[in-house]
Amino acid sequence: MDTLSRLVRLAHLEGTLDTRCLFTGRTVVGHPDAPAREAPFHFVLEGECALELADRTVRLVAGDIVLLSRGQAHTVHSGAGAEAGILRQNGAAFTTARATGDGGLVDLFCGRYTFRPGAGDILFATLPEVVHVNLGPQASEHARALTALMRDEADNEGHGTAVILSSLCDVLLTMLLRHTPRRHPTDRTPWTAIEDGRMRAAIDAVVHDPGREWTIAELAGVAAMSRATFIRHFTRSTGTTVAVFLTKIRMMIAAELLSDTDQSIGSVAATVGFSSESSFGRVFRLTTGTTPARFRRGTTRRHEPRGERPDDSEARLAPAGA
Repeated sequence: MDTLSRLVRLAHLEGTLDTRCLFTGRTVVGHPDAPAREAPFHFVLEGECALELADRTVRLVAGDIVLLSRGQAHTVHSGAGAEAGILRQNGAAFTTARATGDGGLVDLFCGRYTFRPGAGDILFATLPEVVHVNLGPQASEHARALTALMRDEADNEGHGTAVILSSLCDVLLTMLLRHTPRRHPTDRTPWTAIEDGRMRAAIDAVVHDPGREWTIAELAGVAAMSRATFIRHFTRSTGTTVAVFLTKIRMMIAAELLSDTDQSIGSVAATVGFSSESSFGRVFRLTTGTTPARFRRGTTRRHEPRGERPDDSEARLAPAGA
């Protein structure tokens, strides 16, 4: 599995389309700070609008998707003139918001991504606060096909639409992350480094073998660079050091193991390259804000031990009325 797919899966992302906005005329829609581990997004299918944050205004046109990775409060406004009233109609899959006034149509999807504690927190912390990418005419055929499919499903809401749109939202986010390095060459994150073949080789090696005692010289060899060149190039491409990046990847994988398996904390520590459980616990707490034991207790999606209790088995096998 490639690195992008692996990291997205570790975060256990789930996309939800909450509202489809069909606006003509002037509209103003406020969005408060999102709850913890939610990142709102807006996807413009047609028309133009603007997203206003405390420190900037982002102009959006057809094909634009914007993700607010920190869940910041914001306002979306469109059109000019007198403000039009908004009527909302709840459907089985999403809410449709309509406003009628003067001006062209704005067709806008508004939704959110939720993600798991630990791995998801680390993943979203590596993203810019505002991720803005256009999937319009210049994007790939796949991106255009996805846009058309989402619009068609929303236009013809039926059985299973909520699940289909949720799955398409997940695909949309992965495409957003895939395009981010090309659209934002000045943003230095691990996502930008994936676009560089030599950096990608080193990052792939870390992601697929996190327990190995990697040295900078070994990773430089994987990237076919000298040690000094690799350090300089890695920092310039990712905005972080090799050691910090390696720690983040290891903690993402550790968080998944603590959530989804019954491995002991010592075993998890060894899996991600720590010979000392206490050292692992200290690094995990510094990265996630909690200890491995507390994290495991607080995770809602726990791995259930395999096997069944004898009483349950006997109850299922007993004839009716026995």
